[in-house]
Amino acid sequence: MSHPLRSLLLFLTLALVACAGIETNTNYDPSAVGKLSQYRTYSWLARPQGKDTRVYNDVVEANVKQAVDRELQSRGYRLVDQNPDFRLGWQGAIDRKLDIQTVDTYYGYGWGPGYAPYYAGAAAPSTYVRQYDQGTLIIDVVDAASNKLVWRGTAQAELSNDSTAPEKQKRLGEAINKILEDFPPKPGE
Repeated sequence: MSHPLRSLLLFLTLALVACAGIETNTNYDPSAVGKLSQYRTYSWLARPQGKDTRVYNDVVEANVKQAVDRELQSRGYRLVDQNPDFRLGWQGAIDRKLDIQTVDTYYGYGWGPGYAPYYAGAAAPSTYVRQYDQGTLIIDVVDAASNKLVWRGTAQAELSNDSTAPEKQKRLGEAINKILEDFPPKPGE
C-alpha cells in the first residue's frame, strides 16, 4: 500500500473512532440517593435562556422534552402539573472544536534489490486538522421540596451538519436514553 493511501486510511480510522459515540457523565448529591429512588412524579422547569438559536428554540425544546418524557414514563414516572417530587431542567451548547492528529507515515528498514535489507529512513510526519461541532446536553433534576439540584446528567457528541431532522431527533433520543441510564443512582454506586 502506498504511503499517502496508508496515511489516509489511518487518518480516517482515527476520525471514525473519535466521533463514533456519545460520551455521558452523571453527578449527584450522595445524601439525596435515598430520596431520588422514591421520586415518582415530575414537572418541567421554565425553558432556559440562551443566545444560540441552534439550541434554544421551540423545536429543540419539544424534542428534548418528548424524549425525556418518553424515557421516564416508560419507567413509571408521571408528568404532573402540580406538586411534583422533582423538576427537570435542560441546557445545551454547540461548540466549534479542532481535532489535530500527527501521524508518522513510515520509518525503519525495507527490502532492497536481491532481497537485501537496507535502511529506508524516515518520512516526514503528516498532520491533519479537522474542524467539527460538538453538542452538549445537560439534564438537571431539582428536588421540588428543597429546590436544590440533586442529580445532573451530561452528554457530548460530535454533530453532523449533514443530518436530516429525523436523524437529529434519533441521535438526541439516544443521548437522552444514555444520560438517563444512571437515573436514579443506586445506593453505594
